[in-house]
Amino acid sequence: MILSGIIVILVLAAIWLAAAALVSYRLGLGFRQAMLYAPLRALYRIDDRDMAQARAADAPVIYAVSHQSQLDPALMLAILPDDTLHILDERSARSIWLDPWRELARTIAFNTGHVFVSRRLVRHLKGKGRLAVYFPDETEPDAKSFRLYRAVARIATKAEARVVPIFVGGSRYTPFSLTPPHRAPRRLLPRLVIKALEPMTISELLIRGGAKRATNSNAFFDRIAEARHAASDPGRSLFRAMRDAADCHGHGRVVVEDILGGKLTYRQLFATAHVLAWRFAAESEPGEAIGLMLPNAAPVVGSFLALQSAGRVAAMINYTAGRANISSALRTAAIRTVVSSRAFVEKAQLSDIVTAIENEGRRIIWLEDIEKQITFREKLSAFVGWRRPVHKPAPDDPAVILFTSGSEGEPKGVVLSHRNLIANVAQVETRIAFSPADKLFNVLPVFHSFGLTGGTILPLLHGVRLYLYPSPLHYKLIPETAAKVRPTVMFGTDTFLANYAETAKDDDFASIRLVVAGAEPVRTETRKIWRERFGAEIVEGFGMTEASPVIAVNSATHSREGSVGRLLPGISIRLEEVDGLQDGGRLWISGPNVMLGYMTSDRPGELQPLASDWHDTGDIVSIDREGFMTIRGRARRFAKIAGEMVSLGAIEMLASALWPEEKHAVVSVPDRKRGERIVLVTTAETADRSALRQFGKKSGTAEIMVPNDVLKVSEIPVLGSGKTDYAGVRRIAMESLGLEEAA
Repeated sequence: MILSGIIVILVLAAIWLAAAALVSYRLGLGFRQAMLYAPLRALYRIDDRDMAQARAADAPVIYAVSHQSQLDPALMLAILPDDTLHILDERSARSIWLDPWRELARTIAFNTGHVFVSRRLVRHLKGKGRLAVYFPDETEPDAKSFRLYRAVARIATKAEARVVPIFVGGSRYTPFSLTPPHRAPRRLLPRLVIKALEPMTISELLIRGGAKRATNSNAFFDRIAEARHAASDPGRSLFRAMRDAADCHGHGRVVVEDILGGKLTYRQLFATAHVLAWRFAAESEPGEAIGLMLPNAAPVVGSFLALQSAGRVAAMINYTAGRANISSALRTAAIRTVVSSRAFVEKAQLSDIVTAIENEGRRIIWLEDIEKQITFREKLSAFVGWRRPVHKPAPDDPAVILFTSGSEGEPKGVVLSHRNLIANVAQVETRIAFSPADKLFNVLPVFHSFGLTGGTILPLLHGVRLYLYPSPLHYKLIPETAAKVRPTVMFGTDTFLANYAETAKDDDFASIRLVVAGAEPVRTETRKIWRERFGAEIVEGFGMTEASPVIAVNSATHSREGSVGRLLPGISIRLEEVDGLQDGGRLWISGPNVMLGYMTSDRPGELQPLASDWHDTGDIVSIDREGFMTIRGRARRFAKIAGEMVSLGAIEMLASALWPEEKHAVVSVPDRKRGERIVLVTTAETADRSALRQFGKKSGTAEIMVPNDVLKVSEIPVLGSGKTDYAGVRRIAMESLGLEEAA
């Protein structure tokens, strides 16, 4: 018995030594480091491929470590070069919980305001030294925490040191996590991935990505966010990413709710998807686009996940777009089959849409029919095999087709991959903190990119409880529902948020901590009402369907009213000059969230990839010295008057400043003498040109910005997504002025 025990011990010791020798060879670790690191690597199945580059970085170098758990300093002490000086705060020092690691540590305490310590560190770095600095793991650090970023960026600049951000993906969920359990559920041995980015100096960080981020601390902060994003593993299918989330947050966690009282746990959601996936697969071919025409309710999530399991592309049908646009979408994406619900069609009075679909020769699969036909065998299969997809698509395969609004021409199909969508969710998560402690109230339809990615996919990937509401137009019912549901996060547009505020009681939105707004500029009046009445901050962002959709967003740490925030990590931009425009340029973007390509009506069902890695957004933007982006307008939303480019969006903002409680839309129409004339369409009964001219003069606005005509209407046409229907506004202007479109 004793001999057997000795043999077992010797075998384990041999395995330990062999593992240590292997990691020592791969990463160049010393014997003691290798012996301490080897068992951790085996237990947590650590992916450490990036660490060879990090260790080889030429000194002076600063390793910027996101400190998520007590495990992180132990890992870094065992894997970073042994001459690294570790900068630990009091919490970090306590996390070195074993004596062997204490012996490895060369550490000092660091106060961000201590000039002597800063000078000492600069001298250390200039002497070809290495530092490892541990930063609090906060997506949105407060002002005090952000001082550490400023201090280290200043040290790195003075010492001309390279910066290597390091993020240990998964350590937040270990038993050693520093995040409270209700925000990060614990797992005994989650798989870890250590992401370390390419070494770069602060000066190199300032000029990369096509736009100068002029403050050192912002550039440094953004680089650390990129490491967090890199650890998110976008190289998965949506099905697998959601299944991983279920494993992390618990199969029995209720994750989807709706107004009908439906509640789905992760397990129930996947079981539903399993049954539907086999049905959808039997009616289609792998990679085929299947239309999804359902409202915001639990069945749309189950059907969407089923299409991902079946390896089919979910083509999101905008049932508010009208018969012509829906027929065009069916032809453009070569959709043969549409999934819908009879109860929904009847309640939403969409019989004409159904007729249009059938007239196009397309088949409709009714969810009610599938529900009646489900067999015991299918239920048993779903109970046993809910974790397994029917088909396994590649990360770069198409996952979703969303259709442009058609407000500026015939709708196009925007094809997004699994990687696009997962990457964008991860990008947003580096700017805005979400956790299982949150409940997201989604009123934005899933056929809109914001409602799909932010309002549906994001909560499923982060264990956030999702409450789906069927229509954003129920201005009286939505505040009442919010009062009952008690959500913490809400997405919306300025139009919707302003209307909810008009009908809401002061305590209806009292539970909301954060409102994320997009699709149109947020007016100062709307922001003020939500802040003062409900105690909720509106953070404004910017995106487009082609970018999955978010490109930039404000956050608690970085926010500037009037801007749409700063670029998300991983996105590069370039600005092209626009004739007649001094401030700003035409925005081109590149990044992992940028679409695969378009489908158009003249080439049905054919993916037309981008000609290069760059996409022309068609937006005119300006970026200030701290990286905040301001939207000047769409390229098509500019008029050329007397040789000068005039932003129609800027005129709308001028009108909103004068009449803040009203709605305004500005369009250009043909003019025989000047080529174009500007028309303000407004709900303000007292609106007139002279008042706008006087107001503009006081604010320093050029005379050319005053519209030629002012038309008063009872309401401004709005698309189902919440955006202004400029095609409809232009028709109103043309008809009122007695003009006709040129043939």
